[in-house]
Amino acid sequence: MSPFFTTRRVFTCAVAFRIVLLLYGLLQDTYSPIKYTDIDYFVFTDAARYVSQGLSPYERETYRYTPLLAWILLPTAWPGLVWFSFGKILFALSDVVAGWLIMLVLQSPGGGGMPTKRALKSASIWLLNPMVANISTRGSSEGLLGVVVIALLWAVVQRRTGLAGILLGLSVHFKIYPFIYGAPILWALDSTAVSTMSEKGVSIPSRNTKKATSFNAIMNFFNRSRITLCISSFATFASLNILMYAIYSTPFLHHTFFYHLTRIDHRHNFSPYNTLLHLSSANPEKVSSLRLESLAFIPQLAISAVLIPIALAKKDLAGTMLAQTFAFVAFNKVCTSQ
Repeated sequence: MSPFFTTRRVFTCAVAFRIVLLLYGLLQDTYSPIKYTDIDYFVFTDAARYVSQGLSPYERETYRYTPLLAWILLPTAWPGLVWFSFGKILFALSDVVAGWLIMLVLQSPGGGGMPTKRALKSASIWLLNPMVANISTRGSSEGLLGVVVIALLWAVVQRRTGLAGILLGLSVHFKIYPFIYGAPILWALDSTAVSTMSEKGVSIPSRNTKKATSFNAIMNFFNRSRITLCISSFATFASLNILMYAIYSTPFLHHTFFYHLTRIDHRHNFSPYNTLLHLSSANPEKVSSLRLESLAFIPQLAISAVLIPIALAKKDLAGTMLAQTFAFVAFNKVCTSQ
């Protein structure tokens, strides 16, 4: 086995790799007409600057995110290049923390029970992946959401259901799509899965469960773990939304949630719907009343939020979430490198 794969060396390389990219990004931004920093990062930092002035982040055109992101990035409004890079540093550190959580999940009994070195090798696919490091150091906030989702999976396999609910509510508030993970988590949290989950995360029904009546089966569905997850996730999601709505009113709902239902983006888009969206954008007067951008989510959600969880959730929760993510991205009407 390669002596490179020790926890200290892998994580040192992961951090050093991101530091090099951050420094290189500063040079490219300074001397090259082609900027390293993602245009979205300027959207984030502009929104944070508006917040620092007591204004709404939605004063910045094209800011389509929760105000929470602008709040987190408030230090970028402070003077100095280092503070302006605060968000990139935060996103890059989130990558590293996500890699650490991946390793913990793989080592846990519910996540596969891998030996440390094997789990570390698997986590290295994320930690040392140049595309992952490039996206976060350019200023994409996906790393921040990624670490919350991986922490959600870790909390579930550790049976910390209340914490899992809080993280699920937070992630759905941050961006809509993590709600798809709620279905497999609920499906996996049956009475037998919580108490008799095997080392591979497979629930093993008892004989009594197999002989249960339909009524008992329905009652068993509403077990303590599922109720705790639902209450904690809904309370977190609702509290954050009520707070943001109280401060920013209708623009918060429109830009954070409603806008994405009818979004058309035919640029830098790898979606299977890209050509149709491009034609719709080029000839809006010829678009039929049956708008593609409003219907594209139907097959997407049917596969990622219903069919995959039903087929896989009780066998392998982590694998189910991976399959859901792949399907959701593949069928999304806007698909970019992030």
